[in-house]
Formats: sequence, structure tokens, C-alpha cells
Amino acid sequence: MIVTHLSLTDFRNYSSLDVEIFPGPNVFVGSNGQGKTNLVEALAYLSTLSSHRVSTDHALIKHDRDSAVVRARLEHGERHILAELQLNRTGANRAQINRAPIKTNELTRYFSSVMFAPEDLALVRGEPSGRRRFLDELLCQLSPRLRGVIVDYDRVLKQRNTLLKSARARRVGVTELDTLEVWDERLVGLGAEIIAERANLVQQLQPLVNDAYTEIAGPTHQAALSNYWSITSSPETEAVDGAFSGSVSESSASFEIAKIFRAALARVQSQELERGMTLVGPHRDDFVFTLNNLPARTHASHGESWSFALALKLSAARLLRRDSATGDPVLILDDVFAELDKSRRARLGDAIADYEQVLITAAVLEDVPPELAENVVHISAGAVVSGPTS
Repeated sequence: MIVTHLSLTDFRNYSSLDVEIFPGPNVFVGSNGQGKTNLVEALAYLSTLSSHRVSTDHALIKHDRDSAVVRARLEHGERHILAELQLNRTGANRAQINRAPIKTNELTRYFSSVMFAPEDLALVRGEPSGRRRFLDELLCQLSPRLRGVIVDYDRVLKQRNTLLKSARARRVGVTELDTLEVWDERLVGLGAEIIAERANLVQQLQPLVNDAYTEIAGPTHQAALSNYWSITSSPETEAVDGAFSGSVSESSASFEIAKIFRAALARVQSQELERGMTLVGPHRDDFVFTLNNLPARTHASHGESWSFALALKLSAARLLRRDSATGDPVLILDDVFAELDKSRRARLGDAIADYEQVLITAAVLEDVPPELAENVVHISAGAVVSGPTS
């Protein structure tokens, strides 16, 4: 799948934008703050319904407007799609495919992209929530039905936490909470499926991440990732100490995990009543990244962390292209080359050379390898000032 045309209305700093995009590499060049990242962010949002920079849609709408529109023409072989998304300050967002209304969350079925941005350094050095979000977004791209499972889990978690907070405030014991068992079963059923899917995904990513890291940084390090399950450890235990080392078959994974989950809830029940919150489950899990068997979060240099995060995103793209019936995901690299030395720039260029479409942003065109700079668009103050436009 490639994007042939992008149109923006009142998105971020763009009052109006129309730009033609070509197969292969496309480079958007501009000084900091001119809008090049905003442009590619719009496409990334169209495929994941989330932003790598903000947690709310409202920040994507031009400050003095009530709505923003992202419109993209997509092609795969003989198939042509017009995907449209309207973001609203009040009321629900709206989406269309070929002018026919659809549910907004169905947009992700039509367009796939993987974006790497400087903020992704937090995947290695930041909090567990960012790593969970990365895996869950990838899961939903690979299997859109899981979006509903994750949403349902979050809803049940919220209800269960409300019950625990109420019990703490009223100093009620567990024997007086008749409904807690009901919420426990719902939490376990949904949570076990999420944990099993994440574990399977990590298993698939592991060899891809190591290969991608080697391609970028050279064969001097072994990159690895593993699961940390909160249900196999007390909430106070460090992530690496609680890493789950067992393995279960795919067919029995959810059933086995559910048994462990129930036992974990029983183990921490008194602590949950004291603190008024759910202490174990996929919302508390993490993923341990290592280089040469040392935790990357504490031992990797800035350059190594950057390469590890990039390897994660390249691995996600490779997994999507392997399982996709609509071609490669669009690969988006936001200000990547400025952080790499000359040899790593060349290696990255080789690693992405065969993708159907790559979108690159750069403040300085010379940072981008010449073989990737065939189609260049210059951006200034929320407008295209030169390049292939229509």
C-alpha cells in the first residue's frame, strides 16, 4: 500500500495542504518548527488512531478551529482507496472510505504505517507504559479485533479499581465485596488473552530485532527482548527479576495464563484493598530489552539506545509486511538520520531500500543518503514551498 496524495485541512499548523507523494523514498525538508513532522504525523495517525506526541486528539486540530481533516489517496495494485478522517473538538470523530461512512476504528484496516521519531527513544529508556503501547498498537495492526479486547480490558479494570477504592474508603473487607469475583473473572478472561498475544508477538519480534540491530549498528552486539509479567511476581519486584521464563503452547496459552492470573489476584488481594487499585495484570507488565545480556535501559549509550529503538520499529514493519495482504506498510522516519553517523546512515539506507514507500523528514537534506533523496519536498511555515505538489 502506498500513499499517492495527502490533503490536510486545519491539522496542526496547516490551514490547507495538498501534496503528491511517490513510490519509494520521499524526503520532506524544513527547519525545525515548520511542519514537516506534522505532515507525516497525520498519516501515522490515519493508520493507528494515535499520535506519538500527544495523548488527545484536540492537540491535532489547529488552535482556532473546531475540526481538522486528514484525507489520503491510497493504492495497492489496481485497488484505489480514498481514506478520510475528521477530528472534532466536540462530538465524535468521523471517518469515510471512498465517501462511505465507517466507524473510526475501522480505518486501521485500510492503511498501515510504521513511524519512527525521536520520541521513540523512550521505548528503551522510558516508562513501561510506552513499551506496552508500542506492542498493543502493533497487535491491533496485525489483528484489528484485539483493539476491542484491549478496550474492554481497560473498561473492566476501571470498574474494578472503582470498586476497590470504594471498599478502601468504607473499610470493607473482601468477604463483603460480592461483586469483586465477577470483575475478577472478566479481568482474567480479557487479560489472559492480551498477555498471551503480547508474549507471542515478543517471540516473533525477537529474531527480527536482533537482525535489524545488527544491520544498523554492525555485528558487535546481541539485542534481545523478553516479557515481564506482573502476575508472576509481586508488584514491588524489579522487572528483570520477574521475567517469565516458562513457555506454553499457543493453543493453551490463555488457559494457563488465566490460572496464573487468578492465583496472582488471590496473592495480592489484601494489598489491593489497602491501596484501592489492581496491582497485577497486563496494565502492569513490561518488556526487558538487553544488549549483550545487560539491560539496555541502564547500560546502553545514547547511540545504542537510538539504534535499539529504530530496530524495534524496523522489526514491526517487517512483521507487518510479512503478514499483510496489501503490501508493505508505509515506513516513516522522522528526523532519524541527523542522529546517526555516516556508516549507520548508509546501513539504514540499505535496510529500507526495498520498501514500497518511505517518508523521511530532515532539517538538513545533506543528512539523508543521496540515494534516498530522489523526491524532495521543502516545507516552510505550514506550506509546501517547492517540490512535487498538486
